[in-house]
Order: sequence, then C-alpha cells, then structure tokens
Amino acid sequence: MIRIGTSGWRYPEWRDGFYRNVPQRLYLSHLAAHVDTIEINSSFYRLQPPAYYRKWVAETPDGFTFAVKGSKLITHNKRLRNVEEALTAFIESLALGPKQGPLIWQLPPSLRFDKAVLQDFLAALPPGRHALEPRHESFRTDTYFDLLHAHNVAHVVSDAPTFPCIEAVTADFAYVRLHGHDELYISNYSDAQLDEWAHKIHDWDRDTYVYFDNTMHGAAPYNALSLAQRLGAPIRSLM
Repeated sequence: MIRIGTSGWRYPEWRDGFYRNVPQRLYLSHLAAHVDTIEINSSFYRLQPPAYYRKWVAETPDGFTFAVKGSKLITHNKRLRNVEEALTAFIESLALGPKQGPLIWQLPPSLRFDKAVLQDFLAALPPGRHALEPRHESFRTDTYFDLLHAHNVAHVVSDAPTFPCIEAVTADFAYVRLHGHDELYISNYSDAQLDEWAHKIHDWDRDTYVYFDNTMHGAAPYNALSLAQRLGAPIRSLM
C-alpha cells in the first residue's frame, strides 16, 4: 500500500492553481478527490476539537487516510520528557475512526539524540503507527535506528535543504516528507527527482506514506499526483 498526498490543505497560494474556481469550504474535499491521504497540521499547534476531526472525516471519501501531526507541547515544549498527561489529552482528542493513519512526531532542530529520553517516549506511545522526524544530525546513529526498530516506529525520511536527510527504514512501514529539495517549502520536484524517489519507495517494498510539504508556491499537489502516477498508487486525475 502506497499513499501519497500533501502536508495540509489550507493554502491560499493554491487558490489560482489547484483550487482555481473552488470555494474555500470545499478545499479539503477537492484535494481528497485527487489524493488518498493528507497530513493534518493544525493538531501540531493546539488540540483540535473532536468535532473538527469528524467534519474532516465527513468531507473525505471512503478509504481515505489522515496522518496526524503530534502536539508541539510534547515535542517542542516538553521535548519528549514527562509527556504522559499531554499525550493522553492529545490521543483522546482524535476522532478520525478508521480514517486515522500514522501519528507523526516532528522534533525541533535543536533537540539532540538522547537514548534514555527517546526510549521513555517510545514506551509511552499508544498502539498504532507512529513516525518520528528528527532534525538534528546526532540522530544518525545505529542506536537510534535500533530503538525505533524495537518499537516498530518509522523514521521519517525528510528531504529538505536545512536539516539532514537520513534515509533509514525502521518499521514495517515507511514515512516520507518532501519539504522542497533546494528551497524549504518552495521547490518544485523535477521529473528526475520524482523518478529517484519512486525507485527508493519501490525498493523499500512495504506500506509507505508520502507527503509533499513544498506548499508555498503550490507545487505540492501536482508533485503528489506525479509521484503517484509513477508508483501506480491510486490517483483520480492529473490536474
């Protein structure tokens, strides 16, 4: 199973391109008619009311999947320490039912690898698919990979110019975030770059979630559709 989509959907920069002639209230349903997964970003900034999740479920087709970005209270404020209460509140806020996919935990660039801290955090995670996106070079170590493997947590393979791209597959599924190769959140991926990512994903030979985060100039949905076409993943139309 390969699911390819975008990181978020509320982008005014897409208004004159992918969302041309689409009312803002229909942005989610329009995007979900073309890709089969989207990352929810608003959950990173604050707890979302369960009613919001139920609304998003209602606006997407059967078989759709949301990845959910974990709370910055846990990753950035508490920096993975003493997170049990905050983690419980976050998990209890989710109301996606069968459309819930992996939870993605994005770490701050200043957070260095600490085996004990990470081990405690991984042990506190509830059952389900989880993916961890470190942004510090100190995570490029076998000790880190072994910890994730022991808990079946995916290392997020991130492509960006401002933090390391550590290509490691540590779980029975893979998770990729493509933030823009040359300019963060901006760069369009070329045909050659998409071909390269398609080969990597094919060779991993496991369930894979891919999210394009190069949203600022509107490239993300088009890149998602192009990569899906290369991998034979479900797509409804190339815009």
